Amino acid sequence: MGISSVGVGSGILTQNVLDQLRAADEAGQIQPIDFSIANENDKKDALALVDASMKNFIDSITEIKSHGLYDARSTTLSGTSVEVTATAGTDIQDFNINVSNLATKQIEQSGSFTAETDLIASGVGSINLNINSTDYTINYDATTTLKDLKTLINDVAGAGVDATIVQVNSGDFRLFVSSANTGASQDVTITDNSASLLGNQITTGLTAIQTGVDANFTFNGQAISRQSNTVSDLITGLSVTLKETGSTDVSIKQDRVGILEKMDSFVTKYNATISELNKLTKSSTDAAEKGIFSGESTIKNMKRTIEDLVSTIGGGVGTMYDYGFDVDKDGVMTIDKTAFEAKLDADPANVEAFLAGGTYTNADLTQVELTGAFADFATGVEAYTKFNATLDQFKNSITDTISSLEDRKTSATERLDSRYAILKKQFIAYDSLISKINTASNIFTQLANAQSAAANG
Repeated sequence: MGISSVGVGSGILTQNVLDQLRAADEAGQIQPIDFSIANENDKKDALALVDASMKNFIDSITEIKSHGLYDARSTTLSGTSVEVTATAGTDIQDFNINVSNLATKQIEQSGSFTAETDLIASGVGSINLNINSTDYTINYDATTTLKDLKTLINDVAGAGVDATIVQVNSGDFRLFVSSANTGASQDVTITDNSASLLGNQITTGLTAIQTGVDANFTFNGQAISRQSNTVSDLITGLSVTLKETGSTDVSIKQDRVGILEKMDSFVTKYNATISELNKLTKSSTDAAEKGIFSGESTIKNMKRTIEDLVSTIGGGVGTMYDYGFDVDKDGVMTIDKTAFEAKLDADPANVEAFLAGGTYTNADLTQVELTGAFADFATGVEAYTKFNATLDQFKNSITDTISSLEDRKTSATERLDSRYAILKKQFIAYDSLISKINTASNIFTQLANAQSAAANG
């Protein structure tokens, strides 16, 4: 079998020569495709940053385009007699609550027993427990103890009363029966239906140690009474818990802290988004500073759209600049909270209508229905960020470009593989020929040398 290694015969057409030729062809045909693939992958990575930034931005817009933000309420109390919470949309107002007495439970104490294991009856029978005009039948027999009776009361009438046994002194045990609820209607009585009880400790021997009474208080001077210390029917959306006697001034206001926090979040996310887009679209002759999307109209148009929204949205009754928002020459947004709160103080309904949508009342009392500045802002941004919208399509185009480039690279590589497989065979053939020529040349040289030597000898 002949030797097929390149350059073995002549040492001229070697594998190293083939490798150098292949490297030169790859530099001209493969490397440009590799550079393009790397560039598209860099775009893909950069677009992932854009996606994340835009998601954070749209989330901040979603938080402030809802009426719920402007309906949130905060309560301020001057006094400790009550606790007050207000649900969204509760009327903004100031009032006074003066508590004269709290609602209490009815608590009854039985007569004395020597132990909780004392029997209470001589035979089978029942007692009637009445609480708030509701009757409960408690059955007993000759084996029922005071402890058993407590358990039976809780099992049968636990929705209306709480029963417990207290050792007041050594050898002095009492059954305490307390109404589950407060109020003047919570009377507790126990009667024997069967006359089989031993003694009268739990019937006529009951003693009221606390009388159930209604809560009494005034609302802005108006006398009000309730069975419970938790009052939820005084004002729609307001829950009042009476804590102690005394006077408390209550102020229900719009939750400005929550609103301003969300506005700050919007400004922060806006600036972060614009800063990222500025960096990615920056034009520069310096390759290190030039943004990867400097030549991409899709990303540049999105940046321009976001910036233009600040001055264009508003439904024709104003712009965001009128509400304390501003953007400086470098594109950085700020919010003047004093100016914003002044707008809220002057007309909170109009501020809500402008920002979240609704009926806006002009100075001449004509009215305009607005979709809301932040709803319009969301619409403008979501034209790029929604599923299968502009950014998704741009991402798909990058993916398609990468796939096409990889196909081109595969085809170019296969062409070079084929070319150099043929060239290698040609090198081997040429090398063999050169080797034969060199061998023949050596023979002639040797013959000539021999003749020359003979002639000279």
